[in-house]
Amino acid sequence: MARKSIIARDEKRRKLVAKFKKVREEIKDNGDWVALQKLPRNSSPVRIKNRCMFTGRGRSYYRKFGVSRLVLREMALRGEIPGLKKSSW
Repeated sequence: MARKSIIARDEKRRKLVAKFKKVREEIKDNGDWVALQKLPRNSSPVRIKNRCMFTGRGRSYYRKFGVSRLVLREMALRGEIPGLKKSSW
């Protein structure tokens, strides 16, 4: 599990991105790049890291499911993800 401070930092960034989304779009439409630079750095969507919603793991993240490979495997084995099962041949 990721450190709680890292998870909290990422959540804080997500809130800032949501808060400044419309403002950023308006500034970009106007082409006012100086005003864009004055916004908080963490309000840029580029600074968000994809993390597992259960463990906070940042590596090996599956976008389609929103979880890491470890959680995905456990959920698939328990049958919690529709249409996904362990392959065998």
